[in-house]
Amino acid sequence: MSQASATAQQVVRDHLEGITCRPPLTEVQQASYKEQIKALLKRENAVLVAHYYTDPLIQQLAEETGGCVSDSLEMARFGRDHPASTLIVAGVKFMGETAKILSPEKRVLMPTLEATCSLDIGCPIEEFDAFCNQHSDRTVVVYANTSAAVKARADWVVTSSIALQVVEHLHAKGEKILWAPDKHLGSYVQRETGADVLLWDGSCIVHEEFKAKALEDIKKVYPEAGILVHPESPQSIVEMADYVGSTSQIINAAKTLPNKQFIVATDQGIFYKMQQAVPDKELIIAPTAGNGATCRSCGNCPWMAMNAVDNMTEVLESGSNEVFVDPGLAERAMKPLTRMLEFSAAKK
Repeated sequence: MSQASATAQQVVRDHLEGITCRPPLTEVQQASYKEQIKALLKRENAVLVAHYYTDPLIQQLAEETGGCVSDSLEMARFGRDHPASTLIVAGVKFMGETAKILSPEKRVLMPTLEATCSLDIGCPIEEFDAFCNQHSDRTVVVYANTSAAVKARADWVVTSSIALQVVEHLHAKGEKILWAPDKHLGSYVQRETGADVLLWDGSCIVHEEFKAKALEDIKKVYPEAGILVHPESPQSIVEMADYVGSTSQIINAAKTLPNKQFIVATDQGIFYKMQQAVPDKELIIAPTAGNGATCRSCGNCPWMAMNAVDNMTEVLESGSNEVFVDPGLAERAMKPLTRMLEFSAAKK
């Protein structure tokens, strides 16, 4: 295990130990916060951009106010193209940074600046830069779940929805790949494309906890269920899948596959939009080990859970938690991000 991975695991443990559960909001409180936020969004000429893994109440607010609920690629596109002068990004830190890089003229606010990602933590720029320098003959491809500094060091940025296509494109040109930070997604891409891929040692704390034995057991309980898996999951989980794909791709698969039940190996926050897409189908969260060091994250990202209607209200009222990215760094990070967006647009 690399020093970066060990550090990331310790940060995760420290964060989980410090979590205090928020008391659930009453229906009256939920309605009150929603009305306040709707009014504040209008006042601030702001739009809410939320990730699939955030609280269903936040996703509902984004839908009701003309915002966006999507994966990180569509979040980036939507924020860039929307006319609002302020973006409220409900997600984790790298998503806010990406929004600011793509929309430098806009004010980008987040409900909390403490919401991060184990993949981001596990890929510090100093170690990553040295790793790249050691393998300068390789094209550097980084997953979107990284800091602005790591993106600035890359040749390409990808999301899980286009990772395979990008690496297939580069492989066809004879390029060797340096991939970071998620080793499970990178390994999946390597197996699927046959490309020469050198992997950074990083992983997602949510997806890494899905266990093959537990998945086998629950499949016996639901023998007709299809298994939908995000490729950040370990290989043993991916190999059991009926479909492997990004969050948006998993939702589409639930619509097109004939199964009436699905066991889903990704963050349970996706169930809000999935159930909208397939209201007549049953969704079951894939089981985890349940007794690991980060078991309190099982099926839910603890950092995504830090986005809430109360801190969103505070941010809209005060203008706090603004995201800033050094202009020089942003200019360098813009190049691989633009390359990703242009590549994605060309594939549509």
